[in-house]
Amino acid sequence: MRLRILLLAALFLSVTYVHSQFKQGDRMIGTSVGTIFFNSGNSDITVANIGTNTSKVNSYGVSINPSYGWFVSDNTVIGATLNINPNGQKTTYEQNGSTYQSDKSNGFNIGAGGFVRNYFPGSGSLLPFAQASINGGLSNLKTEGFFYYAAGSPLHKYTYSGSSSGGIFVNTALTGGLTKMVGQNAGLDFYIGYNFAYNKNTFNRTTRYYLSSNDNNPSTGENETTTKFTNHGFTIGVGFQVFLRGKK
Repeated sequence: MRLRILLLAALFLSVTYVHSQFKQGDRMIGTSVGTIFFNSGNSDITVANIGTNTSKVNSYGVSINPSYGWFVSDNTVIGATLNINPNGQKTTYEQNGSTYQSDKSNGFNIGAGGFVRNYFPGSGSLLPFAQASINGGLSNLKTEGFFYYAAGSPLHKYTYSGSSSGGIFVNTALTGGLTKMVGQNAGLDFYIGYNFAYNKNTFNRTTRYYLSSNDNNPSTGENETTTKFTNHGFTIGVGFQVFLRGKK
C-alpha cells in the first residue's frame, strides 16, 4: 500500500514537472533545419535501331528558420521566424552515353513569418508539440540549359540562361514533434510535417541558336518569362531551442 502511494506521488510529481516546464512570459529562442529530402532518379527508354535514352533528375531544398517566441500561456508559444531557403534542380537527357539536353535551375529565398506552437503533457524530458507556421518574402532564380538537335535539323543546338528579379514566395507548414529537454533551459527539437510552397518569378531569358558546331556568331533572342511554382511535400528536421525564463 505504501509502495502504491509512493508510486502515485512520483507520477503526480512527474506530470506536475511536465506541466510546469514553462510559464507564461517565458521566451524561446532557437533555430531549425528542415530538409526536403534530396531526390535523385533515373529512367531508361530503349528503342530498337536507335539506342537508349536516359533521363536523370536531381533536386534539393533546405530550409533554415531562426525563431523568437513568447509563451502566452504555460503551453502555447507565439513567435516570429526568419526563412532562408536555397534550392535547385537539374535534369539531363542522354543517348548512347552522350548528353544532348540539360536543364538546370538554382533558387534562393529569404523572408520572415510567424508561428504558433503548443506543448502537450509529456513523459520526463520528452515534450510533444504541434506547430503551425507561415512565412513569405523575396526570391531569386537562375536557370540555364542546352539542347543538341538531331542530325539533319537546320540548327545544331541552342542554349539559354536567365535570372529573375522581384520574385516572391509563400510557405505554410504543419508540423509535429518532440522537444528533448537538455537541462532546464535548452532542448533539441525532432519533427516531421507537411509543407505547401508557392513561388513566382519573372526573369529575363537569353537564348542563343548555333547553326553548326563551329558557329562563333550565333543568333540571339531575349524575352521576359514568368514562372509560377507550387509544391506539396513532407519535411523532416531537427532544431535547437533555448528557453529564457520570465520574471517570477
